[in-house]
Amino acid sequence: QVQLVESGGGLVQPGGSLRLSCAASGLTFSNYDMSWYRQAPGKERELVATVISAGGTTTYTDSVKGRFTISRDNAKKTVYLQMNSLKPEDTAVYYCKAAFFRTAYWGQGTQVTVSS
Repeated sequence: QVQLVESGGGLVQPGGSLRLSCAASGLTFSNYDMSWYRQAPGKERELVATVISAGGTTTYTDSVKGRFTISRDNAKKTVYLQMNSLKPEDTAVYYCKAAFFRTAYWGQGTQVTVSS
């Protein structure tokens, strides 16, 4: 049974930082491209960042470039999202996704709230 479990969300002031983690089990983690998505209230889910399985190439949506960093530890079967200089518009539920060809798995999400 595949499980993706996110953690690390919470309430943070503007300008602050958070580090999200997504621990995977039940799959060959190193084969999967790993992504973080987010969904704000009343908005569609959007792709935030991806780290591919081979070589570790990363991509980011424009709004988080220079502030967020995605990374993976294949030995720990975990993907991370370091979020710095957080803004109120970063408030959302953050989800991790594992993808391999046509197979995809999602975590349950973790809430990030940026507010003073």
